[in-house]
Amino acid sequence: MKLPTDHQPEAPSELEAVIRERISAHPAGAIPFRDYMELCLYHAELGYYMQPGEKIGKAGDFYTASNIGGVLGEALAFYIARQARSLTGPVEIVEWGAGTGRLAAQLLDSFREHFPELYGRLQYTAVEKSPWHQASQRENLRSHWHLVRQLTPEEAAGAGGSSGQAGCFVLSNELLDAFPVHRLRQRKEMLMELHVGWDETSGGFRELEWPCSNPALADYLRDSGIELADGQTADISLEAAEWLGERLRQLESGELITIDYGDRAGELFGNHRMNGTLLCYKNHLASQNPYIYAGEQDMTAHVDFSACIRAGIHAGIVDWRLMTQKEFLLESGVLERLVSHDGRDPFSPAARRNRAIRQLLLSDGMSELFKVLIQRRQG
Repeated sequence: MKLPTDHQPEAPSELEAVIRERISAHPAGAIPFRDYMELCLYHAELGYYMQPGEKIGKAGDFYTASNIGGVLGEALAFYIARQARSLTGPVEIVEWGAGTGRLAAQLLDSFREHFPELYGRLQYTAVEKSPWHQASQRENLRSHWHLVRQLTPEEAAGAGGSSGQAGCFVLSNELLDAFPVHRLRQRKEMLMELHVGWDETSGGFRELEWPCSNPALADYLRDSGIELADGQTADISLEAAEWLGERLRQLESGELITIDYGDRAGELFGNHRMNGTLLCYKNHLASQNPYIYAGEQDMTAHVDFSACIRAGIHAGIVDWRLMTQKEFLLESGVLERLVSHDGRDPFSPAARRNRAIRQLLLSDGMSELFKVLIQRRQG
């Protein structure tokens, strides 16, 4: 894949100035990479995800599975309907990181078409911190608005996050990969943590290695059985596992469905991954340079599903399953929903739908890279 050139934008961004002030205010003249990444993505006004404008799709910087023909939303609807078939009361779906509401619209459209009785018992909670995305939800979910409530993450983290009823399904799709990560690098016998400073000579951010002083990071490596090779970089999200554990402790009865790209720790931190998994996306081009385009490019790292499973076990979850997205789609009957057509119009709804299914199942190995973790708590 062609990578963009590693040059700073011609004019410094507003966020760059904010980060420089944060660096200058720190006694050591640098901040942990994790804090830098959080500012780049989630600064209240200038962060990448907090600014108005399309992030996903042709007009944005990257694609997600929900952009491909509505297949994922329909598969989730069929899965939830199967799990909820013995329930007679209300059914709640809580989607964290609901974005523009695209996935919610696909899922609710499928419920209304295929499971109208269950649709009438649904409540859909969209958890989202971006005001622009919340406004987009109101537009994209207009025909379902009587079923929808909007919460910020702070509101949802309290009692309002889920009802605790038996029919509660908590969902996240490509959320955990955007949590800020600590970047570690092994230097012989010393574990280093990457920090970000400012280089006046080059006029750009610079990477610094300091001895790791956060015991939680060393504990993470130990608990995962990870031994980094000399010079190897590793990306670790302590907050992803913490978030997942909090959601599961909050869930009195129901399921947490986590969809994201990543793998188990043995694959993510193997010595064949010397540069970690952090990637940046701008205009559908990938880069491994997070120190340019502050607030103007997406930054993401693979999810460690071993840590997610471990967090669930610590939260008392014994019923869980990890599968590839391809396995999930097949088990949800996606092949049964292929549509026969005469083939004369490649842009017909039937043709586009069949292409979307093939793309999700076969394209570029993404169906294997993406995983679905289902963790269930019985009331």
